Amino acid sequence: MTSPLDLAITHGRRFVEAQSSRSVAPTGTRADMLAPLPAALPATGMDAAAVVDLIARAAEPGLMGNLSGRFFAWVKGGALPAAQATDVMATLWDQNAVLAATSPASAVLEEVAGRLLLEALHLPPTCAYSFTTGCQMSHATALAAARNHVLAKAGWDVEVDGLIGAPPVMVLANAHRHSSVDRALRLLGLGTGCIVPLGGGGTEAGLGKVGVDELVAALASAQGAPTIVILNAGDLNLGACDDFARLVPIAHAAGAWVHVDGAFGLWLNASPRLRHQVAGIERCDSWATDGHKWLNTPYDAGMAITRHGDALKASMRMTASYLTEGGDTRDPMDYTPEWSRRARALPTLAALLELGRDGLADLIERCCDHAASIHDGIAALDGATSIARPVMNQGMIRFHDRAGRNISDAVIAAINASGEAFFSGTLWQGERTMRISVCNWQTNADDVRRTVAAAAQALAALR
Repeated sequence: MTSPLDLAITHGRRFVEAQSSRSVAPTGTRADMLAPLPAALPATGMDAAAVVDLIARAAEPGLMGNLSGRFFAWVKGGALPAAQATDVMATLWDQNAVLAATSPASAVLEEVAGRLLLEALHLPPTCAYSFTTGCQMSHATALAAARNHVLAKAGWDVEVDGLIGAPPVMVLANAHRHSSVDRALRLLGLGTGCIVPLGGGGTEAGLGKVGVDELVAALASAQGAPTIVILNAGDLNLGACDDFARLVPIAHAAGAWVHVDGAFGLWLNASPRLRHQVAGIERCDSWATDGHKWLNTPYDAGMAITRHGDALKASMRMTASYLTEGGDTRDPMDYTPEWSRRARALPTLAALLELGRDGLADLIERCCDHAASIHDGIAALDGATSIARPVMNQGMIRFHDRAGRNISDAVIAAINASGEAFFSGTLWQGERTMRISVCNWQTNADDVRRTVAAAAQALAALR
């Protein structure tokens, strides 16, 4: 009899190996997924192998093909073979990677992953790092360190005294920031009312970027209050990056902490060809990024990094009499907002080792080249208009019918329904627009060709 584990691996392998031929979009409805499942908890348990088969059957029509090289809807990478396999291995080992004492292997390997991560991103080797569930919690973790640091400079111990009665913290943030930044500020008790948006309507720096003059003015208006500046490495729509080389010294001169939303754009620093777009980013105080975007790890792979390890540890660390500290080995719990946690650093370590320095740079550059090719191929079609040609891996195109009506959502829906590719839309300057996002290691020239052909067919049918 086939074991439940073997069945699960068989189902997973079948899904992975079918990416080039299966629909990128889900093929079924909610009803299709619910149909095989019981309506209530069974009185008696099921055979384990039967459970695996049942869940696989129920999930099949609703599985998204974001592992495919033709998935361009949101900033989602695929999963490199070594990273994917190591993630499975981490699940099977089922280690609690909270302390060196609870899993020496997890703690030591996490140290290696962190060291290689800093090297790959060309960040100072003395930085502290935290492996989180994703960029949302990376923002919360890094900004907790920022909150600790700026309030300590104002004479306030937020870890002991909380925020009631604390000096108000001002956050100067790129107006084109991701909404996960706002939620992190809410989770930390700072709220979104502390945000002063910068660069929303375009500045001397360009659309999507914070300008020098407005940052100087905003810092002056802060009048020495505890201040955090949040900049972008890769705007979600334009791919624009702030001018770190000019902005960071200005912020630091005013005593502000500079945090970077580098969910995917931070990885540009791994590319010799593209690194100029984020020049000076290593001068910042903290960075948040995702492995499951451009590093192409499976999900549950965020990273928070800061040059102020003392502030991070002060905001995260907890102790109890029954805990055994790691001695020479770093205890992951001192740097993360969790207690129980899986060995989530292992796929990151695997991806970095599988790619190496040159392979990582090639992956980043290849995705940017494919993004430009997809954009140019579709933008050349009758009825398509370029809104933003990719400067990295993000682009935008808008579609109109012969009467001039915006049909972008209809074109997106038709492409997705074909199963050949998958895109998403956005509202840009008041009009619906199609986004292009390429960050999958598997995307190749044939995927580009198939995608442009699918767009041409969809647009021709709707024009």
